[in-house]
Amino acid sequence: MVSDHEVPQLLNVEYLKQQFSDVDLLVSCGDMPAGYLEYLSTVLMVPLFYVRGNHDTRYVPPQPGGDDLHLRIKTFNGISFAGLEGSINYNNGAVQYTDIEMLVNVLKLTPRLLLRRLVYGWGVDVMVTHSPPKGIHDLPDDYAHRGFRSFRWLMRWARPRYLIHGHVDTWDNRKTRETVFRHTTVLNINPYMVLDLSDIK
Repeated sequence: MVSDHEVPQLLNVEYLKQQFSDVDLLVSCGDMPAGYLEYLSTVLMVPLFYVRGNHDTRYVPPQPGGDDLHLRIKTFNGISFAGLEGSINYNNGAVQYTDIEMLVNVLKLTPRLLLRRLVYGWGVDVMVTHSPPKGIHDLPDDYAHRGFRSFRWLMRWARPRYLIHGHVDTWDNRKTRETVFRHTTVLNINPYMVLDLSDIK
């Protein structure tokens, strides 16, 4: 799982193969060059799921070879993924949303997630977003990096097992990268993280 920053060592083919040969799927939480994502997925020979970040305004076209999860639910190897792209609207960019606009996106996705929760107990295994939820891993004093309030509502009602996001840098090791909210584990995967989901298959 990757987001926001290209990592130099991941551009080394041998290192990439040695360290991540057991990875089955590449997931991007946004703000990643299409070429970088295509390189990683090609070297590792794995499919790609992604959402766009606020800087991914040039994906259309071109776009990375893979499945855009925005407002969609996809299943891979028995594990379900759904996605919501973009950040808070701070300068009217193409992949930015107001709180109300993101709430509308959440409401578009919610009926399918609630139905899945009735059947499986979880709305989705992994919710993939670019931005964090409001008050969890976000930067409230930095308007461009505020989280979305509607993501908290989504976690309460749709109950994803995981919500993974990027957008907020984690170079400071003192920053929290993992938080449990209700029944959802929220992970800041920026710039990359390996997540073992074998226990939920």
